[in-house]
Amino acid sequence: MIAILTTLAVGLGLLVLGAELLVRGASRLAAAARLSPLVIGLTVVAYGTSTPELAVSLDAAWQGASDLSLGNVVGSNIFNVLFILGLSAVVMPLLVASQMVRREVPIMIATSCVLLALAADGTLSRLDGALLVCGLVVYTIGAIVSSRRETADVRAEFAEAYGGTRGRRLGHAGLVLLGLVLLVVGTEWVVDSAVALARSVGVSELVIGLTVVAAGTSLPEVATSLLAAVRGQRDIAVGNVVGSCIYNILAILGMSTLVAPMTVSTAALWFDLPAMVGVALACLPIFLTGARITRAEGVCLLVAYAAYTGYLLLDASDHEQLPLYRTALTVVLVPLAIVALLEMLRRARWSTRLQ
Repeated sequence: MIAILTTLAVGLGLLVLGAELLVRGASRLAAAARLSPLVIGLTVVAYGTSTPELAVSLDAAWQGASDLSLGNVVGSNIFNVLFILGLSAVVMPLLVASQMVRREVPIMIATSCVLLALAADGTLSRLDGALLVCGLVVYTIGAIVSSRRETADVRAEFAEAYGGTRGRRLGHAGLVLLGLVLLVVGTEWVVDSAVALARSVGVSELVIGLTVVAAGTSLPEVATSLLAAVRGQRDIAVGNVVGSCIYNILAILGMSTLVAPMTVSTAALWFDLPAMVGVALACLPIFLTGARITRAEGVCLLVAYAAYTGYLLLDASDHEQLPLYRTALTVVLVPLAIVALLEMLRRARWSTRLQ
């Protein structure tokens, strides 16, 4: 067990380091190619921070571990919104000025619903994967076109983060290559150790993917969003989370199902995928309240993630307190969440009338 956990930890570390080097090198190469900092931040960086999820899901799909591949994506999206966005808001209340980021929230909700609809028959076929990848192409083109209409303040924020010195292209290409090598090695270790861990503790690969692997592969997003929040680059902090969620579904699951069609388990279809859609929907009223995410809302997101993770762990161990916990979620937390969301919508309508 210790050897498995050590291999998993080292593999996750290699994934994070590889993603960091890949993003750093690719963003500098993009700057050298004279792409605007806004486009770099919304595409190169947002996609680059999701390379650990991409590498793990592709390798898992190739090895036939579809539960691990799907769980990694679904768990990462839930982790991104509830944990990363919640923690970033607690560190620094988030006020989103970017019109494009605010438009992306409905896109994130739509892609989540599309995934649930595609998985309704219990499988994700190669045709489903092709549709998702086509959606990625359309989304990326739309992001680049929309970036040209952003305000000067938003452009300045992204220029500060990604408009640095261009330097030597050969050195940047070396960073990209080294990052890819670390990603390949780390991926192999993470997938093998995650499967071994699931078998040794007697839980499903889906649960391991939803928790340990999803949180581990999302560490680049944690670092990017938290650092941006501390620096006051709030559009970057939020845009990284929302963009990564969209990319996870369209690119990662799309490419993974092109490699190998997936079987969607009953647990994922009836609980985890609807939970991902619910988490995406929860973002809508938050962004409608003046496009502001307060510390109180951030705490609510963190509590929701703790409740979700607690349910997964109790369910995986078939704990005797699971029925009581499920009842508490249904009777207490869910109604409270609905009341909170309705209150956010009321505040949003009231603030709109005052403007």
